[in-house]
Amino acid sequence: MLDISSLVYRIGGRLLFDGASLHIAAGQRVGLVGRNGAGKTTLFQLILGMLHPDSGSIDISPRVRVGCVAQEGPDGSMSLIDWVLAQDHERTALLARTEAATDAQELADLHDRLAAISAQSAAARAAAILAGLGFAAATQSRPVAELSGGWRMRVALAGTLFARPDLLLLDEPTNHLDLEATIWLQGYLESFPGTLVIISHDRDILNAVPERIVRIDRGKLVGYGGNYDRFEQVRREKRELVAKTAAKQAEQRAKLQAFVDRFRAKATKARQAQSRLKMIERLGPPIAIIEEQSVSFGFPEPEDLAPPLLRIERGEAGYEPGKPVLRGLDLRLDMDDRIGLLGANGNGKSTLAKVFAGRLNLMKGDLFRAAKLRIGYFAQHQTEELDPERTPFDHMRDLMPNALESQVRGQLGRFAFSQERADVAVQDLSGGEKARLLFALMSRDAPHLMILDEPTNHLDIDAREALAAALNSYAGAVILVSHDPHLIALVVDRLWLVAGGTVQSFEGDLDDYRRMLLDQPSAARQPPREGGGTRKDGRRAAALERARLAPLRRRAQQAEKRIEELHRRKSALEARLADPALYSGPAAAITALQRDMASVAQALHEAEAEWLSASELLEREIADY
Repeated sequence: MLDISSLVYRIGGRLLFDGASLHIAAGQRVGLVGRNGAGKTTLFQLILGMLHPDSGSIDISPRVRVGCVAQEGPDGSMSLIDWVLAQDHERTALLARTEAATDAQELADLHDRLAAISAQSAAARAAAILAGLGFAAATQSRPVAELSGGWRMRVALAGTLFARPDLLLLDEPTNHLDLEATIWLQGYLESFPGTLVIISHDRDILNAVPERIVRIDRGKLVGYGGNYDRFEQVRREKRELVAKTAAKQAEQRAKLQAFVDRFRAKATKARQAQSRLKMIERLGPPIAIIEEQSVSFGFPEPEDLAPPLLRIERGEAGYEPGKPVLRGLDLRLDMDDRIGLLGANGNGKSTLAKVFAGRLNLMKGDLFRAAKLRIGYFAQHQTEELDPERTPFDHMRDLMPNALESQVRGQLGRFAFSQERADVAVQDLSGGEKARLLFALMSRDAPHLMILDEPTNHLDIDAREALAAALNSYAGAVILVSHDPHLIALVVDRLWLVAGGTVQSFEGDLDDYRRMLLDQPSAARQPPREGGGTRKDGRRAAALERARLAPLRRRAQQAEKRIEELHRRKSALEARLADPALYSGPAAAITALQRDMASVAQALHEAEAEWLSASELLEREIADY
């Protein structure tokens, strides 16, 4: 399907690809990963012919239709559904020919071909794709020109998916999606029948969709079988093996050198010393251990405040008088809350975030804040408020006018800004660096509550993991809006569903929400109502109970997953031990497998005991409550 051979490409004098080669077979789903700036998007441009290699070749099988999402969304008066339908160019051309054809045989041939490509179901398929990406049926008949830029990019993605190319290239397709559309897209791509190469920083998608990971590594294209978790495991094992080999070589070299240093001057030992010197030469140069630069973040620790930090009673919020976006808000935040906001774009998640951040006043109701409450607010649009000609140090110094230079640089250093990068103009920073600057700016006074609205759009996987670790170490409250399920699962303890013009606690975890989205039509996606008492009291009681039991539930779930994994490993080992061919080989292989089997059996016993303990304790806590 796709062959890349000895690819060499330089950009701005920097060698990006140095003899890179790769073969992708028809039907394979490949995840393309690498550090920001490694050349992932550039490789797509080379495949598409938008750029040309300095040497080497990129060959695509004849008659293969290649699809990718345009960098800019569509425009014009054509409706969404018509624009998407028009992206199947063969169907569009065949329909035009049927309008002009007069010969009966030609008409019959045209209709046969239309039937072969399922043209009769095209409108339904296009509508289903648009619905999955968040467009209601009424919206699909609106002109494309009425949409904002982010929604137009969704239409562009819908058109690319509808066209069903043989080779589909997707570059960060979730950047303009909410969590609901991301979940739908993941399911769609899991069953995509063609060849797929996807660039993504979404760990869940890279685990669910690709069957192979290709990493851009120092100018080469290195393939790994399996999903992203498997890729990380193999890469970690390789690094550990290299480190052990290097340590063993260094130890051997040191022993030989010690002998040489001790006996070189003695005539009786001169020959042995020379022999050791030759052995040192044969060892070759020391093995280089290339350590990748790790990313780490750190949010300043706030002092404790008495609960609640913030409370809303009988609240209504919106932008136009008499037209509230959210009604019936009875919400409370405490210092230890970790809350994820669910709900499709347009339902009011950002509106609620602005109310909490103090950027939007309630239209009705009461809002109470702790007297000394400090709030940090992050939103991607804030990058537009940065002065492109000033440096991160300049921006931070403006907000910390009385601080020493070392303190200003220390706050930037919490988010991986070296002294050199802190003095680079904002316009020359990458998208990820701008996001990190916003983290540094909004947390400079150690806020008690941090509100993060889509914080990961420009962060790579390592930076997302660093953000999750920093949030889990942070002592204040967190409200998170994100389309990254992995980040939500790592950080939040409670979920609020913003839908139907109000906000309610969602009784369940992210997997329950995913199942709800996939099983129910969008009109039916309403949160359950708690019974008994006032609606506020019921929600609060349920939320407190869920927060209390969350650690036990996580223990039980983690143990259950561990048990499933160990059962799979045990079955694989049993199959290998049952193979007669094994016993005609070396005895060491049999012994190693038996040792692995014993180890797995012991681990399985421990995991089952852990699951039983956590489950019994959870049941007892629920009964006592």
